[in-house]
Amino acid sequence: MRNIVIGIGVGAVIGIVLGATVIAPRMEQQQAATSESEATAEEPRDVAADAARRLLTNPIDEPAVRLKMASAFGAGTPIVGTLATRVETETWRVSGGDVEIAFHEPGALVPVGEMLDAVAAGSVDAAFSSPGFWSDEVPALALFAAVPFGPGTEEYLAWFYFGGGRELFEDIYDERGVHGLICGASAPEASGWFRREIKTIDDLKGLKMRVFGLAGKVLSRFGVETRSLTEGDIFVALESGDIDAAEYSLPAVDLKLGFQALARHYYFPGWHQPASLFELIINREKRDALSSTQKAQIEAVCGDNVRHGLAESEATQFAALKTLYSEGVQLHRWPTGILEALEKSWADVANEEAGADTGFRRVWRSLKTFRADYAIWRELSRL
Repeated sequence: MRNIVIGIGVGAVIGIVLGATVIAPRMEQQQAATSESEATAEEPRDVAADAARRLLTNPIDEPAVRLKMASAFGAGTPIVGTLATRVETETWRVSGGDVEIAFHEPGALVPVGEMLDAVAAGSVDAAFSSPGFWSDEVPALALFAAVPFGPGTEEYLAWFYFGGGRELFEDIYDERGVHGLICGASAPEASGWFRREIKTIDDLKGLKMRVFGLAGKVLSRFGVETRSLTEGDIFVALESGDIDAAEYSLPAVDLKLGFQALARHYYFPGWHQPASLFELIINREKRDALSSTQKAQIEAVCGDNVRHGLAESEATQFAALKTLYSEGVQLHRWPTGILEALEKSWADVANEEAGADTGFRRVWRSLKTFRADYAIWRELSRL
């Protein structure tokens, strides 16, 4: 969005409402001409998944391995739900029906907040979630979900796979009797929905807001009363007035969940989640019992899920933004002063977390070291 604003020539006006200055005219010009492609973009067809679902309803042979997978995200939720259901369909397809990882809706097997403990105990075989869901118990896991003012997806994945992140991630879970895989990724999130316009950092004081992960610790320093709510509870909390604001996901996801009916001010960029990673966790004993081929098949599906999540999340946001604009949502970009205050607060939070928890300090040191080196490449290679 930043590049669009700069390209049109209004980037010098920081903190103004983008809907009135840039996005409005572009959307008005394109809405009539793109209505057909818009529908296609909002509901992309996954031919492989369709074929796999047909196999699931008409299995030829019984799978050698059956795992029950709890999900933190509903099947009907764009992107995050797609990634969760693809674990089921694509594992079946890639393994030729030898391995079944059966998707279960949030709460069907165990409450979302108890999934990690259930997988560790073996009462649930596997779970699809965000590592940040367990940060109250294991603070370091928050750094594998999203990092405020942190790396974009390319840099994040580079650190995870080639900068030591994966080894740290697996060690953390191994201590808990769980095997963890990064099993999805998505584009930057929106920053959140607000009932009223936020013009200065002081306007945040007193707000009750649903916030995920480390961002909650940042916002609480400015007088925000933060709440941790799962996908199914956010709309009800907004509707009842229990919260005044909420961040959840990308525009395509937020549109599906209907937040625009309750809050009209939508803020960007998502400073709290410039990139998001998702995970598949499997009970370690059950994972160890798999053959090397079966392990490789599951890992291949998760790797492909990263590819799919990135492509889908980047491809579907503008169509969602056009719909939100047409429904009267005001799109805003955070003023520079607010972003600077939030970034400074995040630096303080990160240092405090590192000082309080050895696991967090170990992961944070690894990520910071990698980013310092990566900056050489970033500065030379990026336009």
